[in-house]
Amino acid sequence: MDKIKLMTIVGTRPEIIKLSEVIKKSDKYFEHIIVHTGQNYAYTLNEIFFKDLSLREPDYYLGVVGDDLGETMGNIIAKSYQLMQKVQPDAILILGDTNSALSAISAKRLKIPIFHMEAGNRCFDENLPEEINRRIVDHISDVNLPYSEHARRYLFSEGVKKEQIYVTGSPMAEVLDVNKKKIEESKILETLVLKKKEYILLSAHREENIDNENNFFELMNSINAMAETYQVPVIYSVHPRSKKFIEQRGFKFHSLVRTLEPFGFSDYNNLQKNSLCVVSDSGTLAEESAILHFPAVSIRTSTERPEALDKGGFIIGSISEKSLLQAVEMSISMFNNNELMINVPDYNDKNVSIKIVKLIQSYVDIINRKVWGKE
Repeated sequence: MDKIKLMTIVGTRPEIIKLSEVIKKSDKYFEHIIVHTGQNYAYTLNEIFFKDLSLREPDYYLGVVGDDLGETMGNIIAKSYQLMQKVQPDAILILGDTNSALSAISAKRLKIPIFHMEAGNRCFDENLPEEINRRIVDHISDVNLPYSEHARRYLFSEGVKKEQIYVTGSPMAEVLDVNKKKIEESKILETLVLKKKEYILLSAHREENIDNENNFFELMNSINAMAETYQVPVIYSVHPRSKKFIEQRGFKFHSLVRTLEPFGFSDYNNLQKNSLCVVSDSGTLAEESAILHFPAVSIRTSTERPEALDKGGFIIGSISEKSLLQAVEMSISMFNNNELMINVPDYNDKNVSIKIVKLIQSYVDIINRKVWGKE
């Protein structure tokens, strides 16, 4: 029997992680094509996650990275368009708001149904390139699949029809549950000679924190102050782009700050679970801290996950020394006093992959008939 030909497009490690269980279900129930744009091309941001999460290799690599952002975005659209013409998928699945998600533009022009996970996230700060991407993709997608009622309401307020929105919840609980044994068995603490609750885990890679020189120095000086204050190792998982700017600007870290290559999925989550505090500008911090229950501080000035703030899931610490140190101290103290957050309902579902596959199966024919007039 013929199956729907689904093309799933990824380009960065968060997409690979969050889509991992959906990819496995799609392999089982669809004729499934995995496409990697190559937006993240380093081994530590790409291949290691396919292996760690027991995923097969992508069917196609697009190699989109150009000499500048404009060329890269152009390549994403042009190369995805060419591949879609060649493969002729029945539907496209994308997640989130990275530049790779702009492949949705190609699908729209080719009249291919678009399903968008993590739709409706809004931080209302257009200094973040992701905010621009997600607005574009949400409004050209045929079915938006937000994680929360907050995100659904944002889409409603922007004029997206209710028939195009289905709240699925975050896929992270399912991903973490499936990989729970691997995470627990990780030997990363032994490898790095660390003790539980005696180190701070750091991740800082966002454009607004790293590319902007003033913000870069303010944040890095705050990190040094944090190391000096707590006198514990600060384990900095350094993105290749962050590494480039650190080297170019000649920044010198406190002796307790250890700059290391990005970790695999199991190792990183083991480090998160056992840390004194996690300080990060990752959007997924809100979900992971809510599910794994660790002290978390976001080094940003906005969030697209208000549902986690509603329940006290993490603290926005900004990047200034005073604000960051206050946030870290409060986060650690509350955790030690057992003053914990309330569970976030949108992050509890462990069957998101089943929902996604059923929604794709349900709507491909409907979209083709109602939107494009295909029989």
